[in-house]
Amino acid sequence: MGLTETRYDILATVIFFLLAIFFEYSEAFSLIEDETLSYRQLIRTYYGAEEFTRPLDEKIVIVFTDEAFYDEYDKFPLKRTDLSTIIDRLAQMGAAVIVVDMLLDFNSAYGEDLTLEIALQDAANVLMVSQAQLEGDDFIGINKAIPRFDDLTTSGYSNISPNSVISERIVRLKMYPQIAEEAGEWPVSVRAVANYLDIDTDDISLIGNVLKMGDQIKLNLDQFNDLYIDYPRLPPDGAGGTAKLHEVVGMSASDILFVEDEEELEDLAFLVEGRIVLIGEVAEVAHDEFETPVGNVFGVEIVANTIATILNKGPLQAASFLVEAIIALLMMIAFIGTRAITNPLPRNSVSVALLILYIFITVFIYVDSGYILSMSYVLLASVIAIILINSRYYLAEMNGKALIRDMFGQYLSPTVVADLVKDPAKLSLGGEEREMTAFFSDIAGFSTISENMSPSELVNVLNDYLTEMCNIIISTEGTIDKFEGDAIIAFWGAPAIQKEHAKLACFAAIDMNKKLVELRSKWAKEGGPAINVRMGLNSGSMVVGNMGSAQRMDYTIMGDAVNLAARLEGANKAYGSDLMISEATYLAVKDHVDVRELDIIRVVGKSEPIKVFQLLDQKGGTHGLEADLMAQFEKGLGLYRDGNYAEAKAAFKLSLAIVQDDGPSTTYIERCDQFIESPPPANWDGVFTLDSKG
Repeated sequence: MGLTETRYDILATVIFFLLAIFFEYSEAFSLIEDETLSYRQLIRTYYGAEEFTRPLDEKIVIVFTDEAFYDEYDKFPLKRTDLSTIIDRLAQMGAAVIVVDMLLDFNSAYGEDLTLEIALQDAANVLMVSQAQLEGDDFIGINKAIPRFDDLTTSGYSNISPNSVISERIVRLKMYPQIAEEAGEWPVSVRAVANYLDIDTDDISLIGNVLKMGDQIKLNLDQFNDLYIDYPRLPPDGAGGTAKLHEVVGMSASDILFVEDEEELEDLAFLVEGRIVLIGEVAEVAHDEFETPVGNVFGVEIVANTIATILNKGPLQAASFLVEAIIALLMMIAFIGTRAITNPLPRNSVSVALLILYIFITVFIYVDSGYILSMSYVLLASVIAIILINSRYYLAEMNGKALIRDMFGQYLSPTVVADLVKDPAKLSLGGEEREMTAFFSDIAGFSTISENMSPSELVNVLNDYLTEMCNIIISTEGTIDKFEGDAIIAFWGAPAIQKEHAKLACFAAIDMNKKLVELRSKWAKEGGPAINVRMGLNSGSMVVGNMGSAQRMDYTIMGDAVNLAARLEGANKAYGSDLMISEATYLAVKDHVDVRELDIIRVVGKSEPIKVFQLLDQKGGTHGLEADLMAQFEKGLGLYRDGNYAEAKAAFKLSLAIVQDDGPSTTYIERCDQFIESPPPANWDGVFTLDSKG
């Protein structure tokens, strides 16, 4: 139809590729991209140049404390006096730089600080970690070692965090120019290399995504000032796994701390002399382990890998935005070109070949030269382009009635769809004014519920909820207008004319409330949330029809009566109720339903007062305690309207004695307390004005 005639698949393909370029620059989906980087890095460790893929053991040594050390040491953590001994001995052994990967930001309770202070002063080459305090990417301050240690050492911040809020995988080191400018502090790995190469802090700069360290090192960072860490290939551990870095380029702290004499130190000096030595924890009890492309790695090992990456002058280089954009545009042109192939098999074969070629090129240049081209963004846009282009041919084969069924079958009842198929003119742009009933629903506290659930759990619960609610709407010949997050908007009275639209809408809402009771029981057994739903209904004159543009239209409703239904859904919050209907709806269905009169209110955006009711059940369905509650509540409401607030409060308390958590009764008790303390004006019309949409 019009979609294929005007060939919007080209426009959509262009848009998605432009979005891919934008998202690539802003790294909107860093989780997926970092996953591709992880797999490419694994391949690089096996097939990349050995000068980059082997551990840099001739320049870096890790002196570690692990479980075996603490078994022999018989205490935890390492005492500062013993740390002093390790530092003294490493200095004697000729360590070029000693990095202490321990944040000593508090005074020792055992009087050990003087001993460590002397050791730091004697060594004169110790670098201690600090911790940058950040709110998002905004720098707040630096948490350093206590002054008596900080005055004798250099320092660098050791903040390590993933790019994605979902994945914990560490593939890059983030540089913060603001920290360098305001605090003169650099990442501990940068500072370690500077100390090792005798580069003064004033000679370190970060300008235009380029990190310069004197005349010796120049690193091209990405647009976010991230340095890609080049993790090395590690040998097997002999037990079917892979060795840890500290097992390859490290030595246990016990080898330094528990030596018997100077001669043993001299024998070990060749492992340390002239190297950067990192002292850090690799014991599980320290909880300093992170996920990386090469498996779980301890924090001190990430620092060591980053130091090696810097010493190798940053072999992993991100492509510039211009290069990324040009490649994306070339891929876009190639996929648009496949539209000329009408036969689906050769067309899709060419498309798949383009995808495979792109993957091969991005992997090959990463492994061979460390050049990083983004993979996921272009691939996603390419897959969407394939779908769009194939959809064009699919849509061209569809006739008008099949298109109508496809567009409306999921949210209209079969009767309504049949009516549209019979009269396609109803799909034309424009609307008509009709008497109808609008329905709005929303899950109370959905944000809080979603924060306490995993994405998959949330999707499952929402699918259960929306499916059951929509089944009820469709079974009562209602029309689902749209979903807005967890909210449902529906209406009765169109496209087919329904004289009893208000009755059908109310019966549907009652059935939904009852179905929610079953769903809550089911979710409770599954450990899910207790979900409460607020619903609002209003009947009146509203405009219904296809609205939008000639290219994109939605079958929807508009008008003041629609807005009022939305306000009533939110007004439930003020009364602790679940299902609120307007007086207009009540008058249309009063012979068919049980209700409780709630109040006369003014909603936000309307000056005219309206009487509102809580919809309870079909006529005669309210009995037992609920019926007793309604009778008692009615007494309280009468006293309230007569201005007898003290007696009304007592009556509403009796309502709570019947049903302890009755929301409307609780609301009126609070309001009576306010009016007893501060009575309303004598000329008050009894209308309660709501000051929020809910």
